[in-house]
Amino acid sequence: MKHLPKHLQPRWRYLAVGIETWPDADFSRGAFQRDLWYAAQNLYGDVGSAETDLTVLGFALSDGDGETIVRAHRGTEDRARAALATLDRVDGHEVGLRVRGISGTVRACEERYLNGRTGRGKQRDVVFENEPHAAVVRDSRVDVERAEGFAGATRLDFE
Repeated sequence: MKHLPKHLQPRWRYLAVGIETWPDADFSRGAFQRDLWYAAQNLYGDVGSAETDLTVLGFALSDGDGETIVRAHRGTEDRARAALATLDRVDGHEVGLRVRGISGTVRACEERYLNGRTGRGKQRDVVFENEPHAAVVRDSRVDVERAEGFAGATRLDFE
């Protein structure tokens, strides 16, 4: 089968997306892709989500920090951003997503907006609510492990 001429090939845009979740959350690229498709379908319907054609290309998640690249048709970047904004859970885990930037090629997207930030968390023992707890410390964020689940805090909460 012959390739289409260059002027007839689909044009893509690549969104660099930062992922933030609790340190014990563990989900795969497939789960993220499935929930992103459902979010786009619920927001735009079958036809609108098919026009946007969201595809997750790269995916990395470690200790609550992650990043991914989402591909969308050129001209539908705003729709892709809106679909990402409606996504608050992936595979039952709460997530926060942030579009770091949009690029025309995968390589430029990786070089400009993704820099392998995953895996930066350090396990520490902290005193929270006057009791010792295990915590994952990432930059200025501290996720304190409690019996009910994690609690988000900052370094200022411990001073």
